[in-house]
Amino acid sequence: MYEAIRKGATDEEIFAATYEKAYFVQQMRELVELEEEMLKTPGRLPSDELLIKAKKDGFSDKYIAKILGLREKDVRKKRTELGLVEGWCAVPVSGVKDQYYYYSTYNCKDESTASTNPKKIMILGGGPNRIGQGIEFDYCCCHAAMALREMGYETIMVNCNPETVSTDYDTSDKLYFEPVSLEDVLQIYHKEKPAGVIVQFGGQTPLNIARALSDEGVKILGTSIDSIDIAEDRDLFRKMMDQLGIPMPENGMATNIDEALACVKQIGGYLVMIRPSFVLGGRGMEVIYDENMLREYVTKAVGVTPDRHSQDRSALQASLSQTHSACA
Repeated sequence: MYEAIRKGATDEEIFAATYEKAYFVQQMRELVELEEEMLKTPGRLPSDELLIKAKKDGFSDKYIAKILGLREKDVRKKRTELGLVEGWCAVPVSGVKDQYYYYSTYNCKDESTASTNPKKIMILGGGPNRIGQGIEFDYCCCHAAMALREMGYETIMVNCNPETVSTDYDTSDKLYFEPVSLEDVLQIYHKEKPAGVIVQFGGQTPLNIARALSDEGVKILGTSIDSIDIAEDRDLFRKMMDQLGIPMPENGMATNIDEALACVKQIGGYLVMIRPSFVLGGRGMEVIYDENMLREYVTKAVGVTPDRHSQDRSALQASLSQTHSACA
């Protein structure tokens, strides 16, 4: 609907296609108009007034940076200089006295009070997932909270999936019902000032922002950022296996279709199994039977891991099933 409005669709045309009432279409139209106003100055930060309005209307730092061709940190810096930071509204837990969870907005007074306890740890959950996927991440987050509590630490859970145990009111000492994004996690971190953050138990979503968090001075507990990258980057992982002398299928990396074709030739042809780096749960993995399938896959794979430092490459891993060899 957003794109239809951007391309000039009328309220009547949208209603005919979606049955959305005029009120909701108008709310969406106001966002489109605000975005178009910001796009009048590409490559530059919006005016103070326009940036404040965009943030209060729900535009993220990341999206503003994307449409204007800026760095997210520049938008964040300007916003912070304007004193525009999130406030958290408390939502009482039904039937439980003095229990709340918190959600953020740029439109309300902050109702969340950070404790002065220096022994507190923030745990990042997995965010949204599909039915039947990612239960192990929620399990790990819950048991991390339980173990930390037994060790005498206060726990802060950041997650936005209502269908998880990690977002139950009694799993952690404090629950921020927030997107697991750099913008939201950073602001919670600066408010709560925990001893550190655990990113490894929430799956790919928190792993994707781990390096950016570290670059902003957030203390990442447990596995180091470099070690996380070795485990997730197929090429770095292959080099580590070679260094340790651990046998594995023949493999390599491809960043474009020409490299992918050369890689398939190197290992003896099809069938091959191919997958991107920086994904968990088999996302983007596919068995390739011929060159046409390979070309189609490489075209689609560029967008599979858009938030990683390998943003502009299609990092692929494939294995040749007949000879138990692989090409990445």
